[in-house]
Amino acid sequence: MPHMIWKGAISFGLVHVPVQLYPATQSEKVGFNLLDKRSMDPIGYKQINKNTGKDVTRDNIVRGFEYEKGKYVVMTDAEIRAANPESTQTVDILSFVDAPDISFLSLDTPYYLTPDRKGEKVYALLRDALKDTGKVGIASVVLHNKQHLAALIPVGPALALNTLRWGDEVRDFSQFTFPDEDTKKAGVTPKELDMAKRLIDDMSDAWDPTKYHDTFRDDIMALVEKKVKEGKVAEVMKFEEGGEAKASADILDLSELLKRSLKKGGATKRGGSSGDDAGKDAGKEASDEPARPARKTARRKRA
Repeated sequence: MPHMIWKGAISFGLVHVPVQLYPATQSEKVGFNLLDKRSMDPIGYKQINKNTGKDVTRDNIVRGFEYEKGKYVVMTDAEIRAANPESTQTVDILSFVDAPDISFLSLDTPYYLTPDRKGEKVYALLRDALKDTGKVGIASVVLHNKQHLAALIPVGPALALNTLRWGDEVRDFSQFTFPDEDTKKAGVTPKELDMAKRLIDDMSDAWDPTKYHDTFRDDIMALVEKKVKEGKVAEVMKFEEGGEAKASADILDLSELLKRSLKKGGATKRGGSSGDDAGKDAGKEASDEPARPARKTARRKRA
């Protein structure tokens, strides 16, 4: 069971829904520590002056905001605490918007809200009302002494609170160069577009997150387990580089690329091995005896 972050209430109009807030995700990232390979001692973090290279003691370190290149305004911890928003235990709903109107680019960190203090009925009322209307609540909430914009989203039996990035935190499209949204101006032909749609339809599947895995993490953990079993827990092992990378297909014709993809019949979706390599070694019998080494006639040296 994850650790509860706080308990409070969702507030919209005169309705208050008592809830508890929990993290909805867990980190499964591979973490490495920096070590001294001579002794396997951990490498620590050292605070130094970047200009002089000399150590700086903690009492000489202050926080500064760079308002111009190389110019700072020094802020004390008390001033920063005073500027922090007042910590409240309320998810204040500001408005309701259509769910598709929220861009994926704005989504940040998800949390679960569970009902608290016999608030199951009003919790279910808000959840089902959001489902039936296709709306999402836009709310203000303070987490970890920081104000957040958030979306209150019905997800299955739960109400999820997903913090959102502020508008100025998402870069505008104008900063980049993209193909024209007009298909013809972008140089895409109707035939190519039709084949792309067919390919998408052929590869379409129901969303199931359990089908996908972090293969890098799996490989690293398998290597860690192997080293532990072999007792190689305090040394640097050399291992062979992976096989030669597959050469990418040099196909410049978009139509040809789409045709080839369609011919595969959505193999990516269906998965599974083709069986071409299965049984290549089937003709080899396990009972075959290894070849006996040839006898070498020893030559004696005469005295």
